[in-house]
Amino acid sequence: MKINLLCLEKVPIYEQLKIEEALLRGSRENWCILNVGSPKSIVMGISSSPDEMLDVERVKRDKVPVIRRFSGGGTVIVDEETLFTSFIFEKSAHDFPAYPEPILRWSEKLFQQALGLSKFSLLQNDFVLGKHKCGGNAQYLRKERWLHHSTFLYDYDPENMHYLLNPKRAPEYRNGREHDDFLTRLRPHIKSKREFFELIGEVLSDRYDVILRDLAGITLDPEVRRSVSMLHL
Repeated sequence: MKINLLCLEKVPIYEQLKIEEALLRGSRENWCILNVGSPKSIVMGISSSPDEMLDVERVKRDKVPVIRRFSGGGTVIVDEETLFTSFIFEKSAHDFPAYPEPILRWSEKLFQQALGLSKFSLLQNDFVLGKHKCGGNAQYLRKERWLHHSTFLYDYDPENMHYLLNPKRAPEYRNGREHDDFLTRLRPHIKSKREFFELIGEVLSDRYDVILRDLAGITLDPEVRRSVSMLHL
């Protein structure tokens, strides 16, 4: 099975999401998109409310861009230390049902194989090391295709977490913990951001016929509907 591998660097997450949506809706090919180096931004799920998820006055004061993505999931703050992985597949590409839980389990096994971290697992829709979150997930399912994208904390600035409110609906394992007690970094376990992506590339090469692509060689249909938006608080 063929998969196109698009490796990006310093592409803002707003632009990455627009690329993803265009490839999800306007292509029939399978894709993996990797990105690192996005400037600081807040990304919200399609149904999330800024008033419920953000310290709006702090966000406005510091002029942090707020983006509404086209997929579900929670609210995250990303920056140059965030690692992005996205998979877009035809539903017929795998033998598991194209539903959220099987897709999550597929991705869990892929990252477990790639990273080789004994405490890495999927816990209530999050990627964790033990009981501490190191990555979040969101999905979008269409009739014939699905997208699964993840953000991993290679490192993070604790001050950035003050832009986010504790959500009313949180995973049970969080157990009321503040961000500093709930989150963890991959930095102590993966020697560099480059290594993280190299490890994923190796696993993809084991499983698929990987075709390296770059943005210059991809034509994105301008007629494809885009629902990614920049919010003006």
